[in-house]
Amino acid sequence: MIKIWFMGNGFFASKCLESMSEAGTSPSLVITAPPRPSGRRGMAPSPTPVETSATELSLNVHRSSNVNSDSVLLDMLDIERPECILVIDFGQKVKEPYLSHPKAGCLNLHPSLLPAYRGAAPVQRAIMDGHDKTGITVFRLVEEMDAGPILIQETIDIGRDETSGELLFRLAYIGGVLLSRGVESFIDGEILPQPQNSLLATYAGKIDKTEALLSWNLSAISIHCIVRALNPSPGAYFYLQGRRVKLWKTEVIDELQGEPGTVFLDERGYPMVKCLRGAVRLLTVQPEGKRNMTGVEWVRGSHLSEGDMMS
Repeated sequence: MIKIWFMGNGFFASKCLESMSEAGTSPSLVITAPPRPSGRRGMAPSPTPVETSATELSLNVHRSSNVNSDSVLLDMLDIERPECILVIDFGQKVKEPYLSHPKAGCLNLHPSLLPAYRGAAPVQRAIMDGHDKTGITVFRLVEEMDAGPILIQETIDIGRDETSGELLFRLAYIGGVLLSRGVESFIDGEILPQPQNSLLATYAGKIDKTEALLSWNLSAISIHCIVRALNPSPGAYFYLQGRRVKLWKTEVIDELQGEPGTVFLDERGYPMVKCLRGAVRLLTVQPEGKRNMTGVEWVRGSHLSEGDMMS
C-alpha cells in the first residue's frame, strides 16, 4: 500500500479526506493545525474540521502550527519516507524538503480548472462571475502559488441556484475520489504531469467584505450570482432604514417598472426588488441581530410596503 501523508485544516479538506477514505485511500498520517478558540467566550478551543474527520476515521494525527520548522515532523519525514504528501485547504505555505523529498512530491487539490482562478477564492469568484461550469484539478506543488504541473482535471457543471458552500461540498467529494485514483497512477508512472500555461492564468483573490454590500444598480443576474457566491460566508447584504439585512437566497424574475431599489410584493407576499436590468425576489433574508427568515416573514415584521426604496 502506498504511504501517503495528508496536510489540511478546513471543511473542504475534511470532506476530501472522508471521500478518499470511502474510495479506499487512507493516509498513514494526517497533519493539521492545533485547536483554536471557537470564538465564543468560555468555550474550549476546537479542533480543525480535518482533525475531527481524521479522529472519526481512526487516523493518526499530528498537530503543527508550522510544518516547515516542526523538528518532530521533519524527523518523521526522514524515518517514514512517505511516497506522496497531499496538501489541501491547509493555510500554510509548504516548503522544502516536503516538496521534493517524497517520490511524488506534494500534490494539491484546487477547486477550479487551472490555470483559471488561481488563489484563495476560486469557487466564489467563478459563481460571482456568472460561470455555469468550473472544475477540480490535481496538481503538483511548486514554489509559485497554484502553478505546478497538472495530473488530472474534471469539469463540473454549476447549478443555476447553487451556492459556493453547496458547490464546495460537491467538489470536495469529487476531488477526494480523483485523488484516490490519481495518486497511485502518478506514482506508477501512468500519469505524466502537464505544465500549466501561465499566459492563461487568472486569479481569484480573497473576498473582501466590502464586496458583500449589494448595489441595486447591477443586473438581477449579477446580484443573484453575488448572493450565491457569498453564501455561506461572508453573506451579501443591503441596508433598509439604516439597518443591515443579509440576503441568503434570491430568484431572478422578469422586468419590473421603476427605479433600481424599488420594492414590489408578489401575490404570496415576497418582496421583489427592481435592479438595473430585471429584478430579484428575496427568498431568505436575515435582519441584523436576528435569525434567517423567509422574505414573507421579513416583510411582515419590517412593515415594508410596495413602492419603498432599498438603499
